[in-house]
Amino acid sequence: MRWLGALALIFAMTGWAAMDPAACAPAAGVRVEVDLGQQVMRVSAQSGESYEWPISSGALGRATPRGEFRPYALFPMVHSWKYGNEPMPYSIFFHGQYAIHGTEEVDRLGRPASHGCIRLDPRAAATLYALVSREGAVIRIGGGPEFMARSPSPRLIGLPGGRALELAPSESTPDH
Repeated sequence: MRWLGALALIFAMTGWAAMDPAACAPAAGVRVEVDLGQQVMRVSAQSGESYEWPISSGALGRATPRGEFRPYALFPMVHSWKYGNEPMPYSIFFHGQYAIHGTEEVDRLGRPASHGCIRLDPRAAATLYALVSREGAVIRIGGGPEFMARSPSPRLIGLPGGRALELAPSESTPDH
């Protein structure tokens, strides 16, 4: 697995690594409030826009992390290596490998169904992605069942053209 570390170092040295959130995040002009109990996201922006959308968060045993977060990486499209190369359009990563993103499973919105990410209708995800790209964001996640997610180790590498590479877990890295 040495080559994996070397590859990550090469990407980092060439500027292809996901950016540090403190260095690249615009001021937080968008407030994203996620209520895990109601399975809803409320968004308000300094530009005056406001939205309320149904979500799907982590199902039992696959908790969505709670707390206050700042986005650290945005990608127009990510495919999840871990979950069968599933598309994750308009991904806004906020904690380790956890993201807010669009889903093709819109019939499951309104109830917990994910592996821990916050899923939105793709049109809502596109709208949120544009707002956060323009204005920055603070994401607050709370409510819902009383279980917490472990903090995963980030395994994402940013690539040119707004793409991301999710690294496969190594034998020494616990599966989250």
